[in-house]
Amino acid sequence: MEVITHPTPRTVEEVFTDFRGRRAGLIKALTTDMVKFYQTCDPEKENLCLYGLPNETWEVNLPVEEVPPELPEPALGINFARDGMQEKDWVSLVAVHSDSWLLSVAFYFGARFGFGKNERKKLFQMINELPTIFEIVTGNAKQSKDLSGNNNSKSKSNGLKVPKMSSPPPKEEDESEDEDEDDEQGAVCGACGDSDGTDEFWICCDACEKWFHGKCVKITPAKAEHIKHYKCPTCSNKRARP
Repeated sequence: MEVITHPTPRTVEEVFTDFRGRRAGLIKALTTDMVKFYQTCDPEKENLCLYGLPNETWEVNLPVEEVPPELPEPALGINFARDGMQEKDWVSLVAVHSDSWLLSVAFYFGARFGFGKNERKKLFQMINELPTIFEIVTGNAKQSKDLSGNNNSKSKSNGLKVPKMSSPPPKEEDESEDEDEDDEQGAVCGACGDSDGTDEFWICCDACEKWFHGKCVKITPAKAEHIKHYKCPTCSNKRARP
């Protein structure tokens, strides 16, 4: 691999320019250069990473051998998951990890050069004005911008396109009198039994139709984006009858 040196950003504006250049390269890889990127991520090869470069280009390569690395490293082994899921789901997963990597690199520079509270806030605000790579590759950039002014976490969960997620609906009011008290409190989590946390992320099992706190079943909103039919741990462990 040809080694190309890039100037180290030291100010908020320089870090943002570096972020924007790397971001542009990653977007190219996952959109206009998708065919080339897909072919480069051969599952038969070793652990591969997708790098965005400050000059708006990208490359797929092995992780650096230096420990600790000069910069935070992107997700390792993206090629291994390529053939294990649908292409659009794989691309979305790579996009999510790429967004995380871009933020880690930007704030690594901020920490390295002693950015104060105001400088970090300014950097985040500049970054936050841009749609994420995930939003771009999934076509949700405009929708996400429209929802950005709503700080209610429940509403944000409802913005996800995965079925049967966010806060659970209240129970029916026409149930027996013995359950009237539970009805007022709404649905309960099938794992912990609590009915609180309506502002938290919830997910519903497609098999038993019970609701669960995402944290109780270790499912995040980002992970749920790639689940078509969710089964809770109990239903997943049930053996099929002969």
